[in-house]
Amino acid sequence: MKYSIDHKSPIPLHIQTEMLLRDIIAEEEYKNGKTLPNEVELAKQLAISRTTLRQAINKLVFEGLLIRKKRTGTKVSQAAVSSKSNNWLSFSQEMKLRGILIKNFELHVTWVFPDEVLANFFEIKTDRKILKMERVRGKPNEPFVYFASYFHPRVGLTGDEDFKKPLYEMLEHEHSVIATLSKEEISAKSADTFIAAKLKVAVGSPVLFRKRFVFDQGERPIEFNLGYYKADSFVYTVESSR
Repeated sequence: MKYSIDHKSPIPLHIQTEMLLRDIIAEEEYKNGKTLPNEVELAKQLAISRTTLRQAINKLVFEGLLIRKKRTGTKVSQAAVSSKSNNWLSFSQEMKLRGILIKNFELHVTWVFPDEVLANFFEIKTDRKILKMERVRGKPNEPFVYFASYFHPRVGLTGDEDFKKPLYEMLEHEHSVIATLSKEEISAKSADTFIAAKLKVAVGSPVLFRKRFVFDQGERPIEFNLGYYKADSFVYTVESSR
């Protein structure tokens, strides 16, 4: 079968390729175990580099939709038939799935010098500025989370982006940066003066403190995110299976 993508489209080639692959693996013959088209031949047919093709394939491998094996090629994972997903989402996507209408109370974007912790995480020097985004978000009648996100200069953010969009979708579509791995730390804290003012609670009130470390397909750091959630307005749920 002949496949094609639109080289004149503003949509990046790797994203078009990923969308095409999703359509291919939904076909009955591939769900039944047929090996995907040869990478060399498919890249030639689509008039793209093998690097671009592999970028798209790697994303689906990471999601568990594809399995790549040496000498046997790439096949659809049987687990892909399941309706369950262990993919992590942006805050906007999480709230949308919960049916919660979200309001942005504050949004600030600045350029700052990283401290030692940030510099070590991003593997850069402390004299290199990075973009910092701060947001206070919540239900229409009350804020319940304050976010501070820091981004690696490699991502290419200018500060003029529309940060009201789902963050990881914006990074992928506008900067070709695909977030594929998230590591998190969750703990309890009491609100200091700054956080109390942001969340409109009393100083010393309990808050859920979440650190999120986000990486791209090469496991290179993209984002260092700090989130402070009002304890009585948010429940963080973790589902595990074996």
